[in-house]
Amino acid sequence: MLSIISFIGFTALVAIIAWYATRKTDETSADGFYLAGRSLGALTIAGSLLLTNLSAEQIVGLNGSAFKEGLMVMAWETLAAIAIIFGALFLLPKYLGSGITTIPEFIETRFDKNTKALLSLLFLIAYAIVLLPTILYSGSLAFSTMFDLPQLLGVSQNAVIWICVWSIGIIGVIYAIFGGLKAVAVSDLINAIGLLIGGLLIPIFGLILIGDGNIGEGLSVLWESNPDKFDMRGEVDSSIPFGTLFTGMMLAQIYYWGTNQSILQRVFAAKSLKEGQKGMLLAAFVKFVIPVVVVLPGIIAWHIFDGNLENADQAYPALVKEVLPTAFIGFFAAVLFGAVLSSFNSLLNSSATLFGFDLYKQYFNKEATEKETVKAGKRFGLIVAAISMLIAPFIANAPDGLFSYIQQSLGSLSVPILAVVLIGVYTKKVPAIGAKFVLTVGVLLYLVSLIGLEPHFRGVAEAQAIADGVTNIKELSVIKANAYPHYLHVMGILFVFNIIVMLVAGKLRPKVDEYIPKETDIIDTTPWKHAITISIIIAVLVLATYFVF
Repeated sequence: MLSIISFIGFTALVAIIAWYATRKTDETSADGFYLAGRSLGALTIAGSLLLTNLSAEQIVGLNGSAFKEGLMVMAWETLAAIAIIFGALFLLPKYLGSGITTIPEFIETRFDKNTKALLSLLFLIAYAIVLLPTILYSGSLAFSTMFDLPQLLGVSQNAVIWICVWSIGIIGVIYAIFGGLKAVAVSDLINAIGLLIGGLLIPIFGLILIGDGNIGEGLSVLWESNPDKFDMRGEVDSSIPFGTLFTGMMLAQIYYWGTNQSILQRVFAAKSLKEGQKGMLLAAFVKFVIPVVVVLPGIIAWHIFDGNLENADQAYPALVKEVLPTAFIGFFAAVLFGAVLSSFNSLLNSSATLFGFDLYKQYFNKEATEKETVKAGKRFGLIVAAISMLIAPFIANAPDGLFSYIQQSLGSLSVPILAVVLIGVYTKKVPAIGAKFVLTVGVLLYLVSLIGLEPHFRGVAEAQAIADGVTNIKELSVIKANAYPHYLHVMGILFVFNIIVMLVAGKLRPKVDEYIPKETDIIDTTPWKHAITISIIIAVLVLATYFVF
């Protein structure tokens, strides 16, 4: 009963604070609903960035990967810091300097309206089919495992997932569609603080359990008993072979932190470029230490449960249930619930923004007022939410785990979008036809590779190896891995191909009207004077981590 009361109490407190902070913001205007009136400071931006990223699919999925493979999966977190630095120093000044509201808006200015519409459509597909469903499913799996809901409610695991998915989804809709970005960002900041506190408690209590009351002893036992889990050198048949850190891994990170609308919308709402850069770099520093929350618990779970769990993605919620004192469960459940809502409603808000700002006025009502545009965006957000809630329960069938499913699925979109944005930012004569080719053919080539070529070549290699008498599982795994490039390497290859295609298009059919970046006076675009120094410090810390392990 105490857990339930604390859960409801903390959740209600966050909602009340978010309402109080947004009560004077004009949510009927585009700037008010989509960009919080361009009023966000560095701390709020950092908190919103982190919690938009650090949701249940990240905590549950990455800890599940760590349960299987160990510390090497922390590359998804530590390399994110480098990508955030790149975005803060090289992309954000150009974005904010032009006063844009969305990435597709920039693409329209640089290329044309149809290219913008195509990019917006790709973002919306990614949100509705991949990101929103995985957020809902991972949150539902966490609550189901932590609180043993099938037994508590007397229904099947599948029924519990459906119940949780729709409960979370409906509450998320209320936040995102009716509250606007400022309500999302304020609640994000509160929940981010709670998540960091609660997230740190899990490994602490886990190490205390392993070390019989001593954290240091627990860490020593964990290290000595599981040396393979602390090896950062991913082998060729692992989910992150070491070489991928220099190809698709970095590209995926730069796409996510430098061109992804749902992430950048928080930074576009900054009151100045200085505040935006400070917020991003603060988030980069926290990302450097986040593996303590999203990776270490997975290794602890491997040790405590001796590697025996029905589903690796249950590692984190099972560990929470095992080590967290009852008095803390309600608080942590509320924080985790807030993290799930944060990512869900952030993506919904971005979906409403993309549709209302980039598609509705272009194709449905060219004479629409700001109020009508916002209203149309809200209605579309409801449709996206319903689609994602219908898809979410079926994510349980993903073969390689939750986190791997997310990364592989997004690869089809991340590489073409990143190529188009970077070419758009750093060239002036590449035409729209080059961007459209990449946003269509580039996506199709990746899907052909992932769905067609990779299974074919690896299946043939495995069959041949078995015919040759190979029976060792590890040896078979290596043979299959060597039969076709890892999907992250494929992303790197296709990125180079996309860039070359666009540059060739610029040579053969250059834009007649050379692109001239516009300048805005909406906000102060003076860079933060300490941005480069802080960036170097963070980069050195990241590199040092790899040398240590």
